[in-house]
Amino acid sequence: MAFNLENTLVIGISATALLDLTKEDKLFRDEYKKHPESAIDIYRKHMLESENIPLEEGIGFPFIKALLNLNRYQKEDEAPLVEVVVMSRNSPDTGVRVLNTIRELNLNITRSAFTAGESSADYLEAFDVDLFLTTNEEDAQKVIDNGVCASAVLSTPPEYKCEIPDEQVRIAFDGDAVLFDESSEIVYKEDGMQAFHDNEEKSQNIPMSEGPFAAFLKKLAKLQERLPMKMEFSPVRIAIVTARNAPSDLRVIKTLRHWGVYVDEAFFLGGIEKSKILQSFKAHIFFDDQDVHLKQSSLVVPSGKVLYPSHSKLNKHK
Repeated sequence: MAFNLENTLVIGISATALLDLTKEDKLFRDEYKKHPESAIDIYRKHMLESENIPLEEGIGFPFIKALLNLNRYQKEDEAPLVEVVVMSRNSPDTGVRVLNTIRELNLNITRSAFTAGESSADYLEAFDVDLFLTTNEEDAQKVIDNGVCASAVLSTPPEYKCEIPDEQVRIAFDGDAVLFDESSEIVYKEDGMQAFHDNEEKSQNIPMSEGPFAAFLKKLAKLQERLPMKMEFSPVRIAIVTARNAPSDLRVIKTLRHWGVYVDEAFFLGGIEKSKILQSFKAHIFFDDQDVHLKQSSLVVPSGKVLYPSHSKLNKHK
């Protein structure tokens, strides 16, 4: 049955972000360094011989599983609340192990793309993807530069495992250069903290422009509207965890109000460490643009790095 996915949250995730293919990736890379001409044959042989051995869960697995669980609220003859598409640079032949593992782990994922080494980023628009999670920085950069959808790079699983209620999905976002555009961040980088605060207080009634994750946040809001309970009791909990503090905090709240988006929790930290807040919030995933924050947050919750567009001024301030 074909559904209109306009109100369905569509997540694209690379096989390497959903499942742990670390050993397989290392095998290919090691062989390629030694014998480039035979590396793919050795990799294919390994994948075929082990295709009935399930892979372990990857860094993005808990988030995807929690999102798919929301489809328990799907009404008959309506489009699902969440769709997931697995994107892989494997060929269809070597990708059988990925498909077998998805079945073994009882994930209701029916769509996939196997591109035999080509960038899966080229196919996101065709699948109507709202968020693409990947371990490949080159693919994520391509998505960001082309403005296809929100995208983040997942790297290492956290050392600490949060105990999250099975019935909830918990998502945390940074603000500037993630939900909001980078203009305020550029003021801070180029003119300092006082100029930043002055600008934000003066502009508190002017909504900020949308950043790379704004459309994804708005799609989450549409998903919440389809759930049968009041917003305050939604199983989808959203938090903003930002280094902003007074007097730059009000502009964040007023911008979200202008967008018509409900956020459960907001933390204005004034530059203090984010990881303890994220651990307490028990996020399934956290999106931030700065390594200084991701270095600590990735130890306690799965964290995705939001890349700057290639033309961004912020690249020179990394």
